[in-house]
Amino acid sequence: MAPSAKWEGIFPAVTTKFTEDDKLDFKEMERCFRLQIEAGVDGLVVCGSLGEASTLDPDEKLEVLKIAIDVAEGRPVLLTISDGSTRNAQKLAERGAKAGAAGFMVLPGLPYKSDRRETIAHYTAVARAGGLPVMIYNNPVAYGVDITPDMLVEMAAEPLFTSIKESSDDVRRVTEIINLTGDRYQIFTGVDNLALESFAMGAVGWIAGLVAAFPAETVAIWRLVRAGRMAEALEIYRWFRPLLDVDVSTKLVQNIKLVEALVINSNDRCRPPRLPLVDAERERIVKIVEKALANRPKLPALPETPSAAAAE
Repeated sequence: MAPSAKWEGIFPAVTTKFTEDDKLDFKEMERCFRLQIEAGVDGLVVCGSLGEASTLDPDEKLEVLKIAIDVAEGRPVLLTISDGSTRNAQKLAERGAKAGAAGFMVLPGLPYKSDRRETIAHYTAVARAGGLPVMIYNNPVAYGVDITPDMLVEMAAEPLFTSIKESSDDVRRVTEIINLTGDRYQIFTGVDNLALESFAMGAVGWIAGLVAAFPAETVAIWRLVRAGRMAEALEIYRWFRPLLDVDVSTKLVQNIKLVEALVINSNDRCRPPRLPLVDAERERIVKIVEKALANRPKLPALPETPSAAAAE
């Protein structure tokens, strides 16, 4: 019988930190991951697109996973599986399961744009290799492979598929998925500036990016929504919106790492070919952050969520 997973809430897609000589910065990752846990997030996702997965080798991914597990205080840590080869993706899933991952967030076999049959076969093979719950990551805008609601109906036969990171940039998809599959999947939004809209339509989680620098505000939005305090959540979300917009960019990694440097005193080092922002690109992000910090809202007292209470 497949392991069960009922994930919900705020799951930061954490950034991967590097030293000046381009090695993994274990201490800085531990510090930054711990800030997320202390703010009350519900889980962590490591080595995703924001975590610069394409530049990490398998051993490095497992080292990042270990750091996250060590600081997560029992919250689920998902390892992202993204590889152009189904065979290699299966190998990482096997190793990730042995290393203690709670489950996997799985991408199509990029950069090849697989068809329906190939896509479902890839996801199924990876899930069964790892033997742990899988979050299906759908991002046709970035990756050119669309896992449509009717495909999710077919994939529902595999019990290891438990949740969806829906990043099609079309909030109507949440309703379409629910209408076709009911409560079969836990639906997460993967687009920062569609988070509240997705919650309103029935999403139960957020794979978040700007949470890396603003964990308290991100957690507050979710907990207020969960408690039915939508007006309070909306007020924070409207303040947050200009920051959330910088996640929707081909340079989301550089953008968010610069925000981390400005807000939580981290650094904006990336692994080449990515380079830190300079000139007008950098100045644009700095201005957005300065304006946000000058008007940062005072957060209300927040209710606990079931996952947060269980972790404590």
